[in-house]
Amino acid sequence: MTTDRGLLGVAKLKVAAAVVGVLVASLVGAFAVGAVGAPSVVGVENRFGDVTDETTVIHTDLVVHNPNPVGVQLGDTEIDYTVRMNDVPMAEGGGVGLDVDTGNSTQAFTSEMNNTRIPPWWKSHVNNGERTVVSINATVETSVLGNREFDVTQQREIETDLIGQFNSNETRPVETENPPPTASNPILYVNRTSAAWGQATERETPIDMEFEVYNPQVEPYVITEVGYEITMNDVQVGEGRSEGSYVIPGGGTETLETRTLMQNQRLDDWWVTHLRNDQVTDLRIEFYALVELPTGNTVRVPLDELTYEETIETDIFGTKNQTNGGGEADANADDGDSDSATPTPTDDETPTPSDSTTTPTATAAEDDDIGL
Repeated sequence: MTTDRGLLGVAKLKVAAAVVGVLVASLVGAFAVGAVGAPSVVGVENRFGDVTDETTVIHTDLVVHNPNPVGVQLGDTEIDYTVRMNDVPMAEGGGVGLDVDTGNSTQAFTSEMNNTRIPPWWKSHVNNGERTVVSINATVETSVLGNREFDVTQQREIETDLIGQFNSNETRPVETENPPPTASNPILYVNRTSAAWGQATERETPIDMEFEVYNPQVEPYVITEVGYEITMNDVQVGEGRSEGSYVIPGGGTETLETRTLMQNQRLDDWWVTHLRNDQVTDLRIEFYALVELPTGNTVRVPLDELTYEETIETDIFGTKNQTNGGGEADANADDGDSDSATPTPTDDETPTPSDSTTTPTATAAEDDDIGL
């Protein structure tokens, strides 16, 4: 009896193995003729999580489409994704052995971005005319259905204008608490200001500035120095002073040129404040001048009227108003505010999921409420 049971068990195992073999062969054969297809990524959504002085958590939801009539657990299915800003890799993640339901299902991942990636991105942003393309590339690969690989790329193009408002023809007076006996306030007028980015490097970002200054006095003035301090959310990201001196004749004008420098290594500290402040930054540039008076004395004059302030609000992933660390990507959403997410297979077959959608690429809004 024991022998019969043992033989019966072996027979059952052989039958089960044969059934599994037939199922696998049928599945692969069905894929070959197009009856079933490989899973593909059809949607991507990112949100910022916790941020520390060193790292930034990014929560990613990938919508995976399984065109097959049943859900399967594909033990060797692998999903990988990379977040880039102007081709600068910011974060990457993925997983292996995923439960893929039939139709669309959301796979949630968490990755960490090293904040030292902010300076290289900033350099690319400035040198690209204050433009950034935020892209998320996701790949799903499985050998169960013929070692197929499918990609999806989502992009957001954004623009900023941090220094544009510094270009002005407004006349602004310059006063001092103790004008010399031979002069009166205002001791000078600034009739024009302008600013333009220089070529950013990994180390610093230059801003070339000009001030057209008019001297209403009879005696000439000598400006021996123009100093500046740049802060972003009260984080000092630059300070310095100009070299050389300028003589402004009585009743005449002179154009002062100075190059201010942002220290890029301080930008990762600013990044932390930017995210903690709900992606809002207050940029401030303050100036002072050392003026040599006709008496030979030199006075430090705060150029309060030239203080430049700009508020920048960003929404890097377009999900700022959502709760960090939760929520699902809506594969059926088509409200005009999402980004395009188009799956691109690496073979000759193109999946056609019935409930996936594509939406227009997001662009920056006006008045510095931008989708960075």
